[in-house]
Amino acid sequence: MTDAVAFDAELDASGLNCPLPLLKAKLELNRLASGAVLKVIATDAGSQRDFRTFARLAGHTLVHEEDAAGVYRYWLRKA
Repeated sequence: MTDAVAFDAELDASGLNCPLPLLKAKLELNRLASGAVLKVIATDAGSQRDFRTFARLAGHTLVHEEDAAGVYRYWLRKA
């Protein structure tokens, strides 16, 4: 477990099921400036697919992702 990637805001979506982690991340990204990095913590396995697809379709950059013991962490750079 590492926090090697710098981030500007953090969202803990642990315990929430699809599509809530992604919806909350979208709302949080809306508040951030372009280029800011949002770290998201989720426990929903489906979030891996969701965040990869969302980043690609929305033009954001998935800077880094981690999966440790069923906890998923994503660092999204806002487009």
